[in-house]
Amino acid sequence: MLRPIHLIPENTKINFLKYKSIFLLGSLAMVIISLLASFIIGLNFGIDFRGGVLLELRSINGNANISELRKNLEDFNLGEVSIQEFGQPSDALVRIQKQEGDEKSQDAKLNEVKNILSNSYEIRRTEFVGPTVGDELKRNGFWAVIVSLVGILLYIWFRFEWQFAVSAILALFHDVIATIGLFAFTGLEFNLSTVAAVLTIAGYSINDTVVIFDRVRENLRKYSDIKIYELTNISINETLSRTIITSVTTLLALLSIYLFGGEILKGFSLAMILGVIFGTYSSIYIANPILVALNVSQRTIVKEEKD
Repeated sequence: MLRPIHLIPENTKINFLKYKSIFLLGSLAMVIISLLASFIIGLNFGIDFRGGVLLELRSINGNANISELRKNLEDFNLGEVSIQEFGQPSDALVRIQKQEGDEKSQDAKLNEVKNILSNSYEIRRTEFVGPTVGDELKRNGFWAVIVSLVGILLYIWFRFEWQFAVSAILALFHDVIATIGLFAFTGLEFNLSTVAAVLTIAGYSINDTVVIFDRVRENLRKYSDIKIYELTNISINETLSRTIITSVTTLLALLSIYLFGGEILKGFSLAMILGVIFGTYSSIYIANPILVALNVSQRTIVKEEKD
């Protein structure tokens, strides 16, 4: 009879909170550095935010050749160019950053590009994304992240006790800020797909934290004579297998997207990879130590349930 394979040993007794002060201080330092990097270095905003030109193309002969398109456009020194399949296999969407110079210079450069592309492609649409639209997208992206964080806070506050809500939202804040900070440090393009990744990270991170918090609440009812420090360690160990397996399988899928999904998905998949790593770390080493510091207890649970 075949025995099941366990990636994580059963009945682990790891003391995750032994160095909680070091992890909390390290995480706080990471958040501060990430915030400073975001404000001082700034993010490398993509065409969606900075403005530029969008061309919708349809291949005259067969399917659109993305790699050939990219190679042809490199000769024009256009700066940032984003190319992706769009709709049918014969269609492609090209985004070109705003060029230097006045409006006439912009038009002249665009006409050069169109003349070259018209040999193999029908130019179906030309659209200009101005700085006003870019600023509006920045604002919308910012408020989308803020509203999602507030919504999660309210839900966790309603679903659990306030100590759990505060711990979860601080861990979530860490994950989002650390991911954005790394984009600022590395200079990687930050576009609308990255904003979508940040919002997805928020949902993934809170899910990991809630699983552990659910077990903490169960154990608070079960063990009335165990201190919260020890009880939290027990809860993390009991859910460790689920946490690690979920993270590893998610990372494998995201790694495949990063390696084989093409240029257009690299920013999204990289942000998600960072978010999953940060989310797994914060659910263990940030959310739970904060919960211990807030001194949640069985009396807290019983009081909330009576109310």
